[in-house]
Amino acid sequence: MARRRLVLTLLLAPASLWLLLLIVLPHIDLAMLSFRERVAPHQYRASWRQYQTFFVEPLYWQVFIRTALMSAVATALTLLTAFPVAWVITKVARARASAVLFLVCLIPFWVSETVRSLGWLILLRESGVLPALLVRLGVTSVPVELLYHDATILIGLVYTSLLFMVVPLINSFESLDNSLIEAAYDLGANGFTILRRIVIPHAAPGITAGCIVVFMLTLGNYLTPTLLGGKNSQWFTELIYTQFIVRFNWEQGAAFGFLLLALSTAMVALGLRLSGQRFVDVMRRA
Repeated sequence: MARRRLVLTLLLAPASLWLLLLIVLPHIDLAMLSFRERVAPHQYRASWRQYQTFFVEPLYWQVFIRTALMSAVATALTLLTAFPVAWVITKVARARASAVLFLVCLIPFWVSETVRSLGWLILLRESGVLPALLVRLGVTSVPVELLYHDATILIGLVYTSLLFMVVPLINSFESLDNSLIEAAYDLGANGFTILRRIVIPHAAPGITAGCIVVFMLTLGNYLTPTLLGGKNSQWFTELIYTQFIVRFNWEQGAAFGFLLLALSTAMVALGLRLSGQRFVDVMRRA
């Protein structure tokens, strides 16, 4: 027994050390930063001022709410897009076609997020491919600017998050016995009833896992909203970047970071409660 405990401890030591050094300790340091105020060079005092500034300044909490709402909409759109894709891959397509379809979903992630976002810039900018195509087809008389809109940001967020929703759904659909669906059809159920009574309840852990992962990735995304949304469409991570890098106000940036972490945690807890899922079961599907 003692030997097994020693082996288990040694196996868990690298992961535990990684969590401690790269996650736990930095978060503790950021928490200490967020609750202090600079009163003179190299002199600080404990204060709630950084959090008070967030609620006093309308720009901060408005961008915060906007980021949360846009992330929720992007998560819902990603689910609606990924659900039929995952169903076709697991239940409709044959083995080779299924592998090809999954590869198509995987290929965009072989390159960095920067390259993917720049690809959307080339496609949607006023002098880009899509506006020129619309002019050639006679849809518009002059090239139109398709960038720097909320819809453009949502498209980019769905595109960059699709795989993280498809994979948990595929895991859920693969464990669904086809005989249950066949039996439901034999008993007179229609497609909508089967979807509502069999497919969605069975895939609930995968749906919840995918929504949690996509929402957290979208909420903390910086590059896609910045490139596709422009200066008139601020994302909360952009405010955090500005406080840390531009203004060198680490105290305010740390407070903003913890507010974003609190929002993410609250949304995950709410999603688990509404879906009736346990966190352990959901992470098995992720």
